[in-house]
Amino acid sequence: MERYSASVPYDKASKSYKDITKAVAYHIAKDMLPLSTVEKPGYKNLPHVPDPRYVIPGRKYFSKTAIPKLYLTCKESVQQDLLTDSTSSIICNLCCHCFSAASAGKDSRVDRAVGVCKKVVSTFSYSWKKKSALSKAQQRLHLPPHQLVTESLTRWGSRQKMVARVLEQQKAITEVLSSDKNNRHLIPMWQDIDVLESMNAALTLLLEFTDSLSGESYVTVSYVKPVLHLFRSNLLKVNEGDTELTKEMKTKIMTYLDERNAGPDTDDLLDMATLMDPMFKAQYIRPEKVGAIKMRAAHEVVNEDQGQSQAGDSEGAADQGAEGGVAPATGPPLPLGVKKQRKSLESFFKKWSQEEDALPLTDEQKVQNELERYLMCPDADSESEPLDWWRLHEHNFTRLSQLAKKYLCNPATSTPSERIFSTGGNIVTCTRAALKLEKVKQLVFLAQNLE
Repeated sequence: MERYSASVPYDKASKSYKDITKAVAYHIAKDMLPLSTVEKPGYKNLPHVPDPRYVIPGRKYFSKTAIPKLYLTCKESVQQDLLTDSTSSIICNLCCHCFSAASAGKDSRVDRAVGVCKKVVSTFSYSWKKKSALSKAQQRLHLPPHQLVTESLTRWGSRQKMVARVLEQQKAITEVLSSDKNNRHLIPMWQDIDVLESMNAALTLLLEFTDSLSGESYVTVSYVKPVLHLFRSNLLKVNEGDTELTKEMKTKIMTYLDERNAGPDTDDLLDMATLMDPMFKAQYIRPEKVGAIKMRAAHEVVNEDQGQSQAGDSEGAADQGAEGGVAPATGPPLPLGVKKQRKSLESFFKKWSQEEDALPLTDEQKVQNELERYLMCPDADSESEPLDWWRLHEHNFTRLSQLAKKYLCNPATSTPSERIFSTGGNIVTCTRAALKLEKVKQLVFLAQNLE
């Protein structure tokens, strides 16, 4: 009997069948596999080995049922986790390829040095003999056993990494190419080395910042203004020891970034995001703009509250019409035999004095008071997450917390959206060009949001 039951396939309504099928659908969506994978002999045999009773469904089931069901479940989970429904459409571009473009420009020295760098890397990439010779030279010269880095147009910062690695392995590269008369001309000249060192000095300090600002699982937009201030006052400040080319690159980069973020809409967005970050507040807002930004924050909160109250009033009026009116509120009846206590004269005077002291405030004044209390709070720790701080202090700043969610959820760069394009390119390939638009939407969403 046990042998017979072990050979009978699972009922499609059983928990084991549903759990394994859901796991297969997760695997297909998360790893961006073609739906036809489930019909290949090797894949069909894979789940059958650990559990002989499971028979994997066909491609049509995953396309019509499993993937759409997983999409709806994931979509509901994402909607619940979202901190806000409305975000600004302005995105501040602060990317490493911008730095490279700004620094390189039309300078022939940079073009030549980078061209030499690419040829050197290409020569070693396509020859296993040269890779082996480079490894031996690294051992003799006591250099790190690192491989050369190839520049990729779609990978930001790859040019700086390529230049830095060539400079690191310069002695080993020179030794290997010197022994090959066919490629001896690829040895970088001292002029090229000077240009590469100047580029590396200007761009190395920026790479870590661009990587950090390209994140999407933490707040980044409120750091744009502080980072620009740090660039201007320290990292990109022209020093006496810099070469002329390094000075020129730093000036070009800083000018490019200032022009990129000089638009009034972008500048206001960055100021609002910085104001809502409990670590920065008004620290990096120009003094002449602090008052206007605070006024804008108060106006936005009041307008948001008025929109919500109007929606609530319309719903309440509909409920009253359906119920035929609301009875006036009365206090709970007193128990039998208990007389109502008479108020003393002192209580009347106490109540009157409290009402006299409590001056009526407009909604905007209440928001302004809340904003001033927020600005007077101690700054948050530099390692704390701004949204975590607002979640902890939301009961103290109920109105401002909504504004913080609105602005702090913006990404600082276009990297997250470009990652989605890359995901779409990995899904819609030459062998999957017949996918319908709705199916592509589901697969891209699942690949990006499944945990």
